[in-house]
Amino acid sequence: MTNHSEAAGTSGNSDISGQNGCGGGGEPSAYLGHGATTTPGGEQQVTLRTPAELADALPYLLGYRPEDSIVLVALHDRDARGRFGGRARLGIPAQTDDWPSVAQQLAQGLVTGSERRGAKPESMVAFLCQDPAGGESPRDVMERLRPLAQLLRTACGSLDVPVVEALCISDGRFWSYCCPGNGCCSAEGEPMGLPGTSVLAAAATYAGLQVRGTLKEMRARLLPWETAAALQQEAALDSAQSALIPRILDAESRMEVAEETLTVARRVMERLADTPTVSGTLDADLRDDELVGHDDAATLILGLQDRATRDRAAEWMEGDEAGPALRLWRALARRCVGPYGEHAAAPLTLVGWVAWSSGDELEAREALAMALAADPDYLFARLLHQACNEGLDPESIRRCLRAERKGRAPVSAPAGAGADSQEAASDQSPGVPPTSDRPCVGTGTRRRRGPRAEGGTGTRTTRRSPGAAHARRSRPADDGPPAGRRPRRTADGASGRARVRRGGGGQSTEGET
Repeated sequence: MTNHSEAAGTSGNSDISGQNGCGGGGEPSAYLGHGATTTPGGEQQVTLRTPAELADALPYLLGYRPEDSIVLVALHDRDARGRFGGRARLGIPAQTDDWPSVAQQLAQGLVTGSERRGAKPESMVAFLCQDPAGGESPRDVMERLRPLAQLLRTACGSLDVPVVEALCISDGRFWSYCCPGNGCCSAEGEPMGLPGTSVLAAAATYAGLQVRGTLKEMRARLLPWETAAALQQEAALDSAQSALIPRILDAESRMEVAEETLTVARRVMERLADTPTVSGTLDADLRDDELVGHDDAATLILGLQDRATRDRAAEWMEGDEAGPALRLWRALARRCVGPYGEHAAAPLTLVGWVAWSSGDELEAREALAMALAADPDYLFARLLHQACNEGLDPESIRRCLRAERKGRAPVSAPAGAGADSQEAASDQSPGVPPTSDRPCVGTGTRRRRGPRAEGGTGTRTTRRSPGAAHARRSRPADDGPPAGRRPRRTADGASGRARVRRGGGGQSTEGET
């Protein structure tokens, strides 16, 4: 099955992405009908014949299992069947007063994005995914969300793109809001059946694609620790800040700190690369956490607040360097504990960049959205998030970073450089011309993609999911701090970072990335 990429971006807490490609088997399409058992003749294609198959296929269309979500999927071609196009996801607002604007925003964003790429959708499929709250039944959820489904149908219809199917999925059952009521669907909903049994799911599995759980589980990998070890890490950050911030603010010693930071990063990456990975994301993250000491993590987190150092670290984006770098940046994001939450913007942005460069747009969007939640003014994250959402090719940024790396004289430390070249590099982010805030990605070409899905809720998250948090708490802490110590909210955590970003070499903060 071959899908063609269409991506778009909208404002607000919305996620819009292109299609997933599953390889082999022909064009995927939806032949939507209640009780339909056959597919129209014609070209070879993977066809979803019933709403049940469509509901089961949703996680494979997105690449993850949506929770509390509105999802729109564009269809191309007419005659009640269509090739899947772009997809848009938005969290279901708790306030019903927000539903009309949300429906309009989501429909407009997906249609506009498709038109920008030359193919307005012929129709839409809508999904409302939400499990029951306390005291509710799945049918109660369906009825409560019925007005939202109607708003989606109206919003899409106003754009001359009809919704040919609207499904509510709740607690393992689904309902169709488009059912004509002729007895083909049960009032209590239809069971979802065993996961992965639709033809699209089978094609995706055959092609090696996997559903990656929920966005909550993905974000849990990047949230700060909530264990006794977090107090040890905070103490290490306090100590490193006192030692490093004055040196970073001093023009003469700033380059020395950059070299020290990158040397530590290289050493830790080599340690990670030499350690075999383990199965399971939680076990893998715990193993990586054991390989990154508190002092090394503090040195790296503080050193990466200098954007010139961060830009050089971003050069570890491909080949054998990408995997260990991604693991390191994830580990550092988890170490931005207590009052150092804003410091996570740098490692989270690097997570997003390396993930995007490696072809994982789902993790890229989530990480970049979390970086913006940590620091809404972090321009590098904002530019990357916009470029990723618009389906631009990261190769344009990779070319810029390769050129900068090649242009520096080789030294023993990773990607070393003299003071003059470093001062020049610190004036801008990778590929950003000195006279503009736009990176070279702004002129990159769009390309068709394979598997891709969208995350990036844009909401500020500071806690792990219950399961992940419990697992973190069970981890023993060595040499913990004095009993009763709690994370301190000091001015140094936020203001120290701000001074680093503003004070390096007397540079202006305008256009800073």
